[in-house]
Amino acid sequence: MHGRRIITLLSDFGLVDSYVAEMKAVILSIYPEARIVDISHGVRKFDIRMGSFLLLRASRFFPKGTVHLAVVDPGVGTERRPIIVETERGLYVGPDNGLLMPSSKMDGIKHIHVISNPKYMLSEISRTFHGRDIFSPAAAYLAKGVPISEFGPEIFDPIIPRFAEAKLHDGLIEGEVIYTDDFGNLVTNIAQSNLTSAGISEGDTLLVKVRDKNLRLKLCEAYGYVSKNELLTIIGSSGFLEISVNQGSASRLLGVEAGEKIIIAKETGF
Repeated sequence: MHGRRIITLLSDFGLVDSYVAEMKAVILSIYPEARIVDISHGVRKFDIRMGSFLLLRASRFFPKGTVHLAVVDPGVGTERRPIIVETERGLYVGPDNGLLMPSSKMDGIKHIHVISNPKYMLSEISRTFHGRDIFSPAAAYLAKGVPISEFGPEIFDPIIPRFAEAKLHDGLIEGEVIYTDDFGNLVTNIAQSNLTSAGISEGDTLLVKVRDKNLRLKLCEAYGYVSKNELLTIIGSSGFLEISVNQGSASRLLGVEAGEKIIIAKETGF
C-alpha cells in the first residue's frame, strides 16, 4: 500500500471526555502512519439519523480508499452486529444500525462483513465502548491493508434506515426532515433527483406540508431571492432540499425538528 491511509472519525461522544482521544490512541498504536480526520463528534446523543446525514455529506469529498469510522451506537452491548462495509470508493466501519448505509449505498456497496475475529480487536472488550475496543482496531487494520474477508463472515441483510430515501407517488414527494443545522435550516432527505423526477425545478412554487402546516414556498437559487426573515426552499450544499429562512431559523419559526414527515408537490393540493 502506498501513502498514508486516511481514517475519518464521526461520533456522538463530544469533546469533553477522553473517548475520542482513546479511539485515536488505539488507531495510532496499530497504524502510526494514519492520517486521522474528524468529521464531527457533535452528533446529538444516540441520533443515528443526524450521524448518517453528516457522514453522507462529508464522505463523498474524501479520496478513494478512505476508511470511515462512525460510532453512534445506542445498541452497544446488545445483539447488534459490528460491521465493515466495502464500497467502490472506500470502507465504512461501525454498528449495524443503519448509520453507515446511506453513505455506503451512495458509494456502491460491494461486500459487508461482521467483525468477529478477535485478532483484530483489543484483548479486552468493554460492553459500553466498542468504538475503542472493536471499531478503532478494525479501522486501523483495514488502513494497514488487511482484507475485509479476514474480519469475519459476509452478511447480506444489513439494517436499512427508514429515513434513507424519499418516495415519489401520484405527483407527491414524501420524505422527512433528517437534520437541523446550526443556522436552523431544515434539511430533508429529498434529493435533487427526486425533484427532477417530479418535474420540479428552481423557480417553481412548492406546496409543502410539514407537521400541521401547509406552506407555499418558492424553490430558490439562493437565500437572497426572498426578503429577510421570509421562508423559502433551496437545494443546499448537501444536495438535498432544505426549508430555510433568509437570515433566520426555519426550525425556530416553524417549530419543526429532525424526524418530522414532509410532503411536497408542485402547484397542486395534497
